[in-house]
Amino acid sequence: MRAARLIKMVLLLQNRPSMTAAELAAELEVSERTVTRDALALSEAGVPVYADRGRAGGYRLVGGYRTRLTGLARGEAEALFLSGLPGALRDMGLEDAASAARLKVSAALLPSLRDAPRSAAQRFHLDAPGWYQEPETPELLAPLAEAVWDDRPVSARYRRGDGEVARELEPYGLVLKAGVWYVCARAGASWRTYRVDRFGAVEVREERFVRDPDFDLAAFWSERSAEFARSLLRAEVVLRLSEAGARRLPYVTDRAAAEEAVAAGVREEDGRVRVTLRVENEEVAFGQLLGLGAEAEVLAPAALRERFTETARAMADRYR
Repeated sequence: MRAARLIKMVLLLQNRPSMTAAELAAELEVSERTVTRDALALSEAGVPVYADRGRAGGYRLVGGYRTRLTGLARGEAEALFLSGLPGALRDMGLEDAASAARLKVSAALLPSLRDAPRSAAQRFHLDAPGWYQEPETPELLAPLAEAVWDDRPVSARYRRGDGEVARELEPYGLVLKAGVWYVCARAGASWRTYRVDRFGAVEVREERFVRDPDFDLAAFWSERSAEFARSLLRAEVVLRLSEAGARRLPYVTDRAAAEEAVAAGVREEDGRVRVTLRVENEEVAFGQLLGLGAEAEVLAPAALRERFTETARAMADRYR
């Protein structure tokens, strides 16, 4: 562990002109006394670490010294590709690997490019969770992430309905969707998607499974999420939309269903378009279509039209 800390110290000093003992202690998560001892150990090993005394003093490398200890380990390289997701890295237990990878990449850059990582971080940030909810880290995310990275099967208990079921899984990938973690796994001969927060127990086994080289996580997730979205749309609503209503429909309900409905719609004499929209159910449709106001008229089913009629009458009375 000390060897890794010494390497990190050299890389930090290589990336900056000078660092105080306090700054190094904060980066390395040790005391300033430990920093002093580590600097002495590096000097004795032939690394030209120099300590400037005084209030503006600090540690620096002398004579343009550059370490060649910049080769990325496999875990560091994998974590580097996720470095735009600091929260996700932390949740999966990969924060240290990503930090080491970023240091090594920075150390390998030309001095004129040293500020590139900081410059990018100031300009771009990915905030994965949706609005109006506090993301929670599933308790068993870390062992599942370990299994995914190492191609190890897991024996798991998964909550389904009112009970738990046992599952033997080969976890292929993790997906963070609007603050919710999912694992895509092979269960026997079939491929399944599981919510990580519904696992009651996960045991990572010692052996490794052989990954299917043709598996494409992004394509698999896109296909399954589209199937899931379509499976929810079990009812139909007939609408008459103004031009503004047709434009806004994809923003209040399922986008694919809305675009499909408008494309297949029939233009009427008054310029409005009559569409048949697939929805989850009448209750959900009421809440969604209410946002269109007078730009949409519900024609069927009759019960939903009557509900809109009553709501419009009540609103008119309220604002009279």
